[in-house]
Amino acid sequence: MTNQKDYLTCSVGDAVILILKGIDRDVERGEDALTLGLGVVMLSSTFAPLAPPSILLPLVALTFAVSAGYARINYHNMERKLLKSIAQLDGHEQLLLQPIAAVFAKYPMDPLSKSFNPLKNLKRTWKSALGGILINPLWMPIFYVMGMQIIEEKNLCFLNRAIIAVEQKISSPSSLV
Repeated sequence: MTNQKDYLTCSVGDAVILILKGIDRDVERGEDALTLGLGVVMLSSTFAPLAPPSILLPLVALTFAVSAGYARINYHNMERKLLKSIAQLDGHEQLLLQPIAAVFAKYPMDPLSKSFNPLKNLKRTWKSALGGILINPLWMPIFYVMGMQIIEEKNLCFLNRAIIAVEQKISSPSSLV
């Protein structure tokens, strides 16, 4: 992850375009992390003949936890950099980027310390326990962190839609009037 404080650092050009490119790049980075985690989990079945479930299943849960955790940190960094960048713009440019900022306001993400705490996420804990009862108790942690992975993917999807809408608004000739 880059250590930029905002999306306007060390760049010259239209500020809105620079912010859109930067946040789009960060959304892709989050999606890539989630896809990599899912891909590694899908490939874990190839190790089933070599490793017992007591070894393999915790590794699957750890893979989901790492990919979802990275995506969450990336999401928080995107929000922080977007808000710092928007503060540097004038009113018209701020209005153009408002749909993206609205996604962060509408879908706030808890810190990782709260997300990994089963007592603070009783609904997800209940669902993972139910899945563990139906399938195998060793799957309960997998279902719990898989729920985190799904939430991360959903929020990145909302953010990606907002970015596309702003890009279309900027590129359409009627938005210049």
